[in-house]
Amino acid sequence: TLALDDWFNIKGDENLRINYDLNAESIVFDVGGYKGNFTNLIHSKYKCKIYVFEPMPQFYDILISKFKNHNNINIFNFGLSGNDKSTQLFINDNASSVYSKTLETEAVNIYLKSITEFIKDHEIDNIDLLKLNVEGGEYEILESLIQFQVLNKISNLQIQFHNFVPNAIKMRESIRKNLAKTHKLTYDYYFVWENWVLK
Repeated sequence: TLALDDWFNIKGDENLRINYDLNAESIVFDVGGYKGNFTNLIHSKYKCKIYVFEPMPQFYDILISKFKNHNNINIFNFGLSGNDKSTQLFINDNASSVYSKTLETEAVNIYLKSITEFIKDHEIDNIDLLKLNVEGGEYEILESLIQFQVLNKISNLQIQFHNFVPNAIKMRESIRKNLAKTHKLTYDYYFVWENWVLK
């Protein structure tokens, strides 16, 4: 709660999350595209090439409609993960997650693709900014990037860790230790947002 208060006090969404050394040649991954607000802000400011990943059908449709006239914004109707799989997403607007099942929660079938395989298949040599907001899925994604030694392809990692996942604190600590081998922490708001830049 204190970290969230601090984030809002400094207007982190305006002052930190969209300020990067990007240009029209940059590549950005928006993992957890939701309704496209982050993609819209980044594209408006830098005109860079953006890959948007959104497994929820209704949000994907919004993204397609919003960015239909932008050839350098690529939208995919699947999420990213550590490996290819089909699963269920439990619907809760921008907090929809594969980890938040309740008896009352409506679910939708979705597909997740291996992030490392996607990078390989699309012959992407460098990602200038990887934004992760996937309601618990960030742990598996980051562990995969670490395991397959892909971190050195990513200049900036903007991560929102979520604490409702089992063993979240320990997993976050372990991931951060590995991130520190290749990247430097530039800001850190506990379980709100943090950013790592390639050394």
